[in-house]
Parts: sequence; structure tokens; C-alpha cells
Amino acid sequence: MRILNFGSLNIDEVYRVADFVRPGETVPAQSRAIVAGGKGLNQSIALARAGASVAHAGCIGADGRFLAETLAANGVDVSLLRTADIPTGRAVIQVSDSGQNAILHYPGANLDIDTEYIRKIFAQFGPNDWVLLQNEISCVGEIMEIAASRGMHIVFNPSPITKNIDSLPLGVVSCFHLNEHEGAALSGATAPEDMLTALRERFPRAQFVLTLGDAGAYFAGRDETFFCEACPAAPVDTTGAGDTFTGYLVAAITSGKTPREAMAIASQAAAISITRHGASASIPTMEEVQKAMRV
Repeated sequence: MRILNFGSLNIDEVYRVADFVRPGETVPAQSRAIVAGGKGLNQSIALARAGASVAHAGCIGADGRFLAETLAANGVDVSLLRTADIPTGRAVIQVSDSGQNAILHYPGANLDIDTEYIRKIFAQFGPNDWVLLQNEISCVGEIMEIAASRGMHIVFNPSPITKNIDSLPLGVVSCFHLNEHEGAALSGATAPEDMLTALRERFPRAQFVLTLGDAGAYFAGRDETFFCEACPAAPVDTTGAGDTFTGYLVAAITSGKTPREAMAIASQAAAISITRHGASASIPTMEEVQKAMRV
């Protein structure tokens, strides 16, 4: 059993601000940093720091070589990455004094994924292997179909939600990782319990993880549905918290943990991440998570 993360890679430009810029307003930034990012990259690092063996597939431009170096330095297999002839994806991130973030994303090389590359990647994976997907790259639907045809477990984090989301073959997804906004978009409901009911009716073969920020998270499987409280933490920067949660949860589930154990581990990892600046830089190691859970 192996884990493939077919995901995005971005160069993040992070600006600290007192509050988010409003229309027509110009404000000074307190600081600026250029760091490795992208939901795919963040989740691969979270998987690796949680102790999982993960290979990352995706595209960067020549300007994004340090992203591959960052993944490799964290123990991620980067042999499947491809370098495109267009610039690497970019994200401009505002982080406010309250710890919240606002993100503008330019996809760049993340949209250079094609059928030939996908088939080459999946020739190396088969039944009982896992693939983790987000919605920041091209050909997501084709990736799902090919992964399903090879008998793989498919975990889908449909972020960002786009107008074409319903055109994807969502019926082959094994587990959805959703926040409230994504859950509402896919279910048509507004209350978390109603979202889960609608989602289970729409996708009866799938499991669901619905995160509610500092209010906690739900797990809904075939045999059980339960709520996991968020671990208390004073937020400094929430960027990457959801990616930390997803990576840790997938790592725990694939290592044999029960859903309740996996949710508790992922919740603690996400809580630690929001007490630190940055996205991938804020992701804790499993040793840090285990230490926090023993306190």
C-alpha cells in the first residue's frame, strides 16, 4: 500500500497585515515572505511529518525548483514531479493580526497536467494504493477515473470549490475532506448535520470528514458518525491548518488507526499548526503531536 498525492505546488507570497485590504483601499504590509506552498505540497509534507511514505506528482516551472527541494527535504518522494515550460503556480496571501487569511491564487504550471503524464504516473500504482487529490490542478476528473479503474482508494479535498465541481466523477471518491463552505456547496444544506445527511444520500459509498474550524469536525462513515472537538489553541496564522488536518488524518487512517484515533491526531496537529506562522513551515512532526496529546 502506497500513498500518491497528485497535487498542486505554489510559490506563496505572504503579507502580514493589520486587517484584510478592502476594495479601493491601500494599506502597508508589516512583512513579506516567499515560501513553498500549495494545498498539494502542504498535504504531502503533513503526510510525511506524520510518518507516512508519500510520493508527490504534479507540475512546477523552472522557477519552482525550490518547491521540489522542500518536499525532498521533508522526506517526500519527488521522482514523479514534472517541470513545465510555464511559470509555477503562485498564491498571494494576506494574514491578518487576528490570524485569519485571504488568498489569491494563480494556477500556473498546476494546469499543465495532461493525459500522457497521468497514465505514466498511474502505471506505477494499483489496487489498495491511495491517491489524495485537491481541486487546484487540471484533469482532476481524469485522474479520479484512472485511479478508480486501478482499484485505488481516492481521497478528495474539493478546494477550491469551482462551478464545474459537479462535472467530476465524484461517485468514485472513497472519502471527501470538506470544510463548511465546501460541504454546503456539495450538499445544498447549511447546518453540518444536514450537510452530512445530504452527502451520504448523494454518495452512499463514500466517507466524509467535515471540518468546522475551531468548532471541531465530524466524521461520517458507513458504520459510525461522530463529532471530534477542536483542540484549544491561540491562533497566530490559520494558513495551512486544513492541509495539516487532511495530511495527518490520511496518514493515521492508512497506518491502521481507527477513525476516532485518526481524527484526534489530526485535530491536535492542526491546533499546533495555527500557533505558528506560515503554511508548510507550521506543520508539526508526529513527535510534537504525540507529546501534546500526552499533556
